[in-house]
Amino acid sequence: MHRHKIIIITGLSGSGKSVALAALEDAGFYCVDNMPVTLLPKFMELPLQTDSEISGFAFVMDMREKAFLSTFPEVFHELRRKGYNIEIFFLEADETVILRRYSQTRRHHPLSHKRTLQEGINAEIKQMALVREFADRIIDTTSYNIHDLKSVIFNLVEQIVYSRPMRINIISFGFKNGTPHEADLIMDVRFIANPFFIPELKPLDGRNQSVRNFVLNNSTTRTFMEKFHDLVDFLLPLYEKEGKAYLTIAVGCTGGLHRSVAVSEALHEYLNKPGRPVRLTHRDVELTN
Repeated sequence: MHRHKIIIITGLSGSGKSVALAALEDAGFYCVDNMPVTLLPKFMELPLQTDSEISGFAFVMDMREKAFLSTFPEVFHELRRKGYNIEIFFLEADETVILRRYSQTRRHHPLSHKRTLQEGINAEIKQMALVREFADRIIDTTSYNIHDLKSVIFNLVEQIVYSRPMRINIISFGFKNGTPHEADLIMDVRFIANPFFIPELKPLDGRNQSVRNFVLNNSTTRTFMEKFHDLVDFLLPLYEKEGKAYLTIAVGCTGGLHRSVAVSEALHEYLNKPGRPVRLTHRDVELTN
């Protein structure tokens, strides 16, 4: 297992560790939840048959195991000394958000057996402080929903595991539904004439040719697209030179159905060239459908 990436997911209860583990499983990792830290060295010695087919290993370790706090520093130091490629993700969130999440799910907090839920949350924050200092990456999930957190994990996997050209992700969205948390660049295209007010175009979206023609085939949009392309062409090599593995460009209009979709489609066509991986997502069209 020395040649594989090993990711340890830890942090506060209610911060999204299960969601992060599911994202890593989707990314091709061999995943184990609630792994006792003292068993990790033995697990690393197992000759797994799937060894050549997986992206890496991911383990959730936290306060559910009573010996976790007392044993994790020694175990992780020893594994790193032996050459294992370990990275620790510490997930956290504002205590009021964790309290709300537990209230909504009605799950039992691991430290609230003889305490109130609030007291259990506060106790865990204090006890996990040393683990937080030990972590390689701290991920604050306070403002994330499930999809946001999965996207963050996917981006991190791209950065730390795969040696590939910088990947570009284009997202169309509607401002009324919130901006994508993962966006590196956000372009507001609400200045473009809106097909929403054209009765025959309103029920369609920006992938439809009639909507695309309406949005793109006017002097204002053509001038904008030229300048937008120039900006992206200027920035891409600078981000690549910096070593950035993943760039997310978000294009937004009011509802995320017409203008942002048409512009994102056109930008995808412009950037999607051999040797440059580009992915296109229409967030709010998919939500609507």
